[in-house]
Amino acid sequence: MSFLNYIVSEQVITQVVSGFPFWGLLVLMAVCLAVLSKGADWMIDGAVALAQGTGLPRIIIGATIISLGTTMPEAFVSVLAAWTGNPGLALGNGVGSIICDTGLIFGVMCLISRVPVRRFILNRTGWVQVGSATILVLFAHLSLYISPGAPTIGRGVGVLFLLALGVYLYFSYRWAKQSGLPSDAEFEHQWGPGKSVLFIFMGLVGVVAGSRVLIPVAAEGALRLGVPQDIIAATLVAFGTSLPELVTAISAVKKGHPQIMVGNVVGADVLNCLFVLGAASIARPLEIPPNFFYYHFPAMLLILYSFRVFIFINTDGWFKRWQGGFLLSLYAIYIVLQYSFSIAATHS
Repeated sequence: MSFLNYIVSEQVITQVVSGFPFWGLLVLMAVCLAVLSKGADWMIDGAVALAQGTGLPRIIIGATIISLGTTMPEAFVSVLAAWTGNPGLALGNGVGSIICDTGLIFGVMCLISRVPVRRFILNRTGWVQVGSATILVLFAHLSLYISPGAPTIGRGVGVLFLLALGVYLYFSYRWAKQSGLPSDAEFEHQWGPGKSVLFIFMGLVGVVAGSRVLIPVAAEGALRLGVPQDIIAATLVAFGTSLPELVTAISAVKKGHPQIMVGNVVGADVLNCLFVLGAASIARPLEIPPNFFYYHFPAMLLILYSFRVFIFINTDGWFKRWQGGFLLSLYAIYIVLQYSFSIAATHS
């Protein structure tokens, strides 16, 4: 268990870096950023090559393989948190990542780049994205009204979510074959499947390792500069679980493959709900704090249904920059209110 703690616990990393001088923190942050950037580049190169070799559209590679990779650390952390008696962290991790992926990451990427709407795929995977989150909220409210104790996401719901995940992955493959999207045969990497998967794996290791170390280091540096602990918790720590998706999105857009970014955002949302929360609730039923019902769940659904509406109205095949700005504004309001609520709770 102590070895697992070194892998997943930011407290352990914080204890290690607390002895570093400030210049050492800056050097370590630079190294983490370099590892993140190179890892994301490798992962995107591998994904593009795999799309070329298999004939699957890049948006599907992003929604399945890349999303599974970037959400695996969150699933591991959430399951371990639930197993060791901290189910609130697991639930907050999953729901917060969904909000961050769509509000912050997609919002920013839509503002800085032209993002295509692959309607055949998004009209299907997009409904799974918003539908799985809606079902999560419905189960939560059902537990609120019928449970004799505190409302929970129980093991039965977790099993249902993991079964639904298998169905989603199967249909994603079928939709890819039916979509008629190009197989990307013209792209630059003429790699075999083995080399493509190897680059995806190496890139994923770099992204996960870099993000796991960067956030505690940045938080320690901010603390030494006098930034209040509650602001750090409401921004850096909450943002940290979605950092792999963010650097992957930046690399995908930079390399001219925004479809991978869209697929990764949609797929990560589905997997955070069905995979992360499903696996965590099987480890231990997830008790739902009251603020999820009046704050976190409504924020999640507002952002996801806004994204769903944008898919529907963009008949010209492109997301608009104002739509990215709208989603980013919702995320900013969410963060500001979260900080305000934490301050109010502290002084009450």
